[in-house]
Amino acid sequence: MTELHDLRPPEGSRRKRKRVGRGPGSGKGKTSGRGHKGQKARSGVRIPAGFEGGQMPLQRRIPKRGFRPRNRVEYQVVNVRTLDEFQGDAVTPEGLYEQGYIGSPKRLLKILGDGEISRAVSVSAHAFSGTAREKIEAAGGSVTVIERGAGTESSPEDV
Repeated sequence: MTELHDLRPPEGSRRKRKRVGRGPGSGKGKTSGRGHKGQKARSGVRIPAGFEGGQMPLQRRIPKRGFRPRNRVEYQVVNVRTLDEFQGDAVTPEGLYEQGYIGSPKRLLKILGDGEISRAVSVSAHAFSGTAREKIEAAGGSVTVIERGAGTESSPEDV
């Protein structure tokens, strides 16, 4: 039976540590594999990522543009003219997804007022523009705002 003191790692699974600075016969004597002089040949060297030896680093040389707010609310948008083409009287995110008007029924949906609507439909969405709401109600339809949170990928505060 094997005892704890008999255990050894399998042959060839462990490599011996390279002992540097132990004379010219070792092949890693004198400069110990560090080359000659310079910052990296010294002990205690810590060169930060992106450091270019005192030259202005790339991330500081390139002009900066743009801004991405963390709490941005991204909507999938559908115009009022699309609601006229929609098959059925109850427009929901699921129905728009099934008919191929939006990419996902789980993301937020906003109805915009571009185009005209000629029939009465009841529309459920997370947000409506003022003109879209007016056009839908003028055509005899109804507008329902879906509460954000349950079943949506993002639920930031109302904008």
